[in-house]
Amino acid sequence: MDKHIIIVGSGVTGVFAATKLIEKGYPGHLITIIDKGKDAFNRKPNEIMNGFLGAGLFSDGKIAYLHNQIGGQLSKYCGKEKADDLVEEVVNTIKKLHPDPDKIMYSNPIEEPEFIKKYFKMRLAPVYHIGTEYLHEIGKNWYSWLRAKGVNFYFNTKVDNINFKTQCISLSKSVIYYDILIYATGKDGIDLTQKLIKKNKLKTESKPVQIGVRFEAPQKYFQKILDLAYDFKLYQEFEKEKINIRTFCVNSNAAYVVEEKTYGMKSYNGHSYKDKDKINNMVNFGIIMEIEGIKNPFSWAKKIVKKCQKDNKDISNLGKYSKFINNFIDDLNKIFQFGSNYKIYVPEVKFLTDEVLVNNNNLSLINYPNVHFGGDSLSARGIAVSAAQGLYIGEKIIENETKRNKS
Repeated sequence: MDKHIIIVGSGVTGVFAATKLIEKGYPGHLITIIDKGKDAFNRKPNEIMNGFLGAGLFSDGKIAYLHNQIGGQLSKYCGKEKADDLVEEVVNTIKKLHPDPDKIMYSNPIEEPEFIKKYFKMRLAPVYHIGTEYLHEIGKNWYSWLRAKGVNFYFNTKVDNINFKTQCISLSKSVIYYDILIYATGKDGIDLTQKLIKKNKLKTESKPVQIGVRFEAPQKYFQKILDLAYDFKLYQEFEKEKINIRTFCVNSNAAYVVEEKTYGMKSYNGHSYKDKDKINNMVNFGIIMEIEGIKNPFSWAKKIVKKCQKDNKDISNLGKYSKFINNFIDDLNKIFQFGSNYKIYVPEVKFLTDEVLVNNNNLSLINYPNVHFGGDSLSARGIAVSAAQGLYIGEKIIENETKRNKS
């Protein structure tokens, strides 16, 4: 094991990949992680989009345990049994680093409740909830552990370009070479991903648009479903229109809507804290439409988000699709009876680039077997699938290097 591994992006995928490599005996001094943000000790809560552990560091940390289809269909790469094992490993890794693992919340709905069946279907997924400030503590512990193992970090460092043929990464003021590359940028790195796809003529498949709103209301209206499922997932499908719409990323108790900035444009997300001082008895969640069949979905989504900048309460900026959001909220109201006591923030959006086609057995590029894609770069969404992809990549690199050393 003597190859220099460079990881572009210190988000969830990159950190889990590095952790797997270290735990399997890979020398830490041969691993370098590059990120344009800051380390876990110096990141601020408003620096949501980059830095150590990426958007996950200041999220509320929900892990959909043993439910690998949501957030990027992990099982299509490695099969359901392996995907479930990887997600379980994600949970166990976080527990080991958690300052007080008994404080992790857990919900496991086993039956769709009768009171929602008239209006919605419900995905039943066991979910762990860690909490924002615990995630920050975990991040600091994790960063210190990786540093102690010899892993090199380049923070506040932007990657301008990557040449897959010469194995050269162009940084702002220098270059660095790799033997093995793990490309694991978050949403903030999508422009670079698009550039690399075009320059290298990588084969891709388009992903559906993921756009909607962040909904906020007093928690009391939703308590009866929160008691069943912390991160409840209600959805409706419209086959003719090629749309499905769902709740996404539920935050409760000490829940706050947060502003993200990507490409200089505002969008919204939600966090949830454990600190009693932050309790506000609010709940927020995304109401997200997955829209298929839109030509150039990435560019289309950016145009819609740009329209939403003037007024973050105006659903009509979503165009003809706004009616699906309005109808969804009306149906929620019929069940939970919150009346006009709610707010919306427009938009919540998942900027998904076209998904690069990879070798399923190790997530490497078809023409460049030493380059592995994961996380947002491979259309993953959320901690569970992004982290599991990182573990999978790290595991496969170890297997390959072990075979090489024996031959």
